[in-house]
Amino acid sequence: MRRGDRTFSVDLRRVGPALVVLLLMVVLAACSGETGEQGPQGEQGPPGPQGEQGPAGPAGESASMADLSCVGCHDDSTIITGKAASVGVSRHGTGESFVRGASASCAGCHSGGAFTEMIAAGGNPGAVEEGDPNPTRQDCRTCHLIHTTYTGEDWALTTTDPVELYAFEGVTFEGGEGNLCATCHQPRRQIAEAVDGMIEVTSTHWGPHHGPQSAMLLGIAGAGGVEGSPMPHYSQVEDTCVTCHVGDPLSHTFEPGIESCQACHSGAEDFDINGVQTEVQAGLDELEAGLIAKGWLDEEGHPTVDFVPEAEAAALWNWIYIAHEDKSLGVHNPAYTLALIEEGLAALAGGGA
Repeated sequence: MRRGDRTFSVDLRRVGPALVVLLLMVVLAACSGETGEQGPQGEQGPPGPQGEQGPAGPAGESASMADLSCVGCHDDSTIITGKAASVGVSRHGTGESFVRGASASCAGCHSGGAFTEMIAAGGNPGAVEEGDPNPTRQDCRTCHLIHTTYTGEDWALTTTDPVELYAFEGVTFEGGEGNLCATCHQPRRQIAEAVDGMIEVTSTHWGPHHGPQSAMLLGIAGAGGVEGSPMPHYSQVEDTCVTCHVGDPLSHTFEPGIESCQACHSGAEDFDINGVQTEVQAGLDELEAGLIAKGWLDEEGHPTVDFVPEAEAAALWNWIYIAHEDKSLGVHNPAYTLALIEEGLAALAGGGA
């Protein structure tokens, strides 16, 4: 290194380390080019040791009972216990028919638990493929969406979809909330076709099967030549079955209340409005006596397993349909009920076994 006329030399061995580093940085900076693009991120290193726990934060506010969805139903009222007590004394809550739910063909309607499965399969009684291993009576869960959302929405009905009647192709029951009832309260079969003028009564349980009230409201399912039509209880009563059999206040014995009738039948004191039930009962008694005399019905009301002339088989079918299955004594469809009875009496009077 020159300074004026004199030459200086630097002995790096005698220079301090810090100065050496500084000189290298100056040289590198002078030689470096433009900054390139950032390379890809390297792999994450191993986690470091866990630090000490910090101090506890302030306590949060306690949830009030109003914030808990369960109290929408489970409160200090009798909204659940009262309804459960009513169902417990109803026809749905008593008897032994629920044990038939162990059979696949019966489970959808006879077991409350299997009813949900049947609805999921489209509401067709024939869609249940296996019997319920633990059949139950019809209870709250059968008709309501209990413990689905754990809110008041769980009181909603399990179905209100229109019902395509199982035994009648192309016939649909559209009765609002009453569609829930019609899902099971419908015939399982029609009367068989006659062969050489005779119809076979195949068992002591022969007939349309239990609970054909939806069909009676529509004016169908009877045997013989009677043409029926829908009853105003179907076409003019909103929610059909539910309006009359649950009513207001919401009774869960499902026994109809005369108060429901009085909305349309002012001054009605019982269900024998215009003497319809009296007339129907008298006709059924006469028809029953005639069927017993013919040998087609026993004293306990069971049909005789035999081949029966077509018109008399229709009379037997219709007696079972009205007296043993529908059981409304004409309330569900007075005109159709009386016409079926009259045809049956005429058949018994005009023919022989």
